[in-house]
Amino acid sequence: MKIQTQTALLFTVLTALLILFLSFTTYYFISRFASNDFLKRLELRVRVAAKLRFEQDKISTVTYHELRRQYLEVLPKEQEYLLTWDSVANTIEPKVPGLPESFYWRIIEGQGRTVYIEKNKVHYAGILYHNDGQKYLVVKSAVNEYANRLLETLARAKIATFIVGVLLVFTVGIFFSRKTFQPLRQLISKVQDISAHNLHLRLETNKGKDEMTELAHTFNTMLDRLQTAFETQNNFVSNASHELRTPLTTIMGEADIALKKARTNEEYRQSLQVILNEAGKLDHLTSSLLALAQSGFDGKKQRRSLVRMDELLCEVKQAVDELDPNNQVQLHFGELPLNENELSVEGNYHLLKLAITNIVMNACKYSNDRPVQLALQAIKQKIRISIIDQGIGIPASELKYVFDPFYRASNTNRFEGYGIGLPLARNIVRLHKGELVIKSEEDKGTTVEIMLSSGV
Repeated sequence: MKIQTQTALLFTVLTALLILFLSFTTYYFISRFASNDFLKRLELRVRVAAKLRFEQDKISTVTYHELRRQYLEVLPKEQEYLLTWDSVANTIEPKVPGLPESFYWRIIEGQGRTVYIEKNKVHYAGILYHNDGQKYLVVKSAVNEYANRLLETLARAKIATFIVGVLLVFTVGIFFSRKTFQPLRQLISKVQDISAHNLHLRLETNKGKDEMTELAHTFNTMLDRLQTAFETQNNFVSNASHELRTPLTTIMGEADIALKKARTNEEYRQSLQVILNEAGKLDHLTSSLLALAQSGFDGKKQRRSLVRMDELLCEVKQAVDELDPNNQVQLHFGELPLNENELSVEGNYHLLKLAITNIVMNACKYSNDRPVQLALQAIKQKIRISIIDQGIGIPASELKYVFDPFYRASNTNRFEGYGIGLPLARNIVRLHKGELVIKSEEDKGTTVEIMLSSGV
């Protein structure tokens, strides 16, 4: 069921409940008013009847009947009963057919107060009257036909009004829900037209801050990210193919040249050396690509433990010494906290070491082995690792592209590299819910800062 139909039905149900409440309330108060009015008139008649029967000497019968004709209408099926109560024998004669004994005793207990009862839609009113030492029960009965007809007519009118009102409310609800959700339907139609082949298309956003505008803006933001991701993926595949093809082409060419004719041992050795070098580059490149792909995992399958960052940086220094014996990496720990947990990070030891080692190796390479500072600080449950070099730096206009796989700055042509180290390092840092920031100035050097949460 569509949301617009659900909305119309919900609106109809709520309105129907409100109509029912108002109808029942109106019916109840009208029925109570009609019943009370009828009982008051019936009470008046029973008291007048008693006075007429027992006080004829005090008021002219002709005068009474004239007053009754002028001011007291005859009630439908009105009847009068006079019963004698023998208080000694405790008997009441005669009896009104159909009335229970309890009604008579309630009249007696009322001591002149009017007592009512209803049997088979006939209303009875009775009082106790004393006259010359005798006790009588005066009872009047009538049918409230006017109120019954009024309530039946009112009930039919309420039922018809309820049915018509519900149908009308549902029709109006459907109309307004369609008008309300029309921008959403248009939005869905436009989104359905967007595919991987036309990700450049965007949804129109109106001025204002309504939900449809926010939804369109959210879709456009998502499309921006998707377009960027698709373009990055295409560039990644294109660059990876190119980088992989280069050493493969060299290997195949060198092998083909070596096999074309007989050569000396020295020439074969030179060809094999070239093939070995290019195979080494190919192995390094594929390993880097695999590490870059694996660094995009959500971390649920990565083995995690508490990693002491000061010990890790010492391990990084040893690894860099092995890879580049001429490096001038300087460790700066400064003032370290007493609690070792403030220096620990919950994460994967090997991935963190790989990320920091890549950044330090880049710093050494692009600074021609000038001094590189590798610093560690613990600040308010955060660990900051800084790698500061005095190298060639990164042009300001190219700084925003350094995390794109295979991207290399324009001033790095004379240095070997594949443009994978920084994207790999950032993925690993993000995997550990950290942040990697680069500040650089061309010909002055680069500062890379990694912020991680401590394991406290």
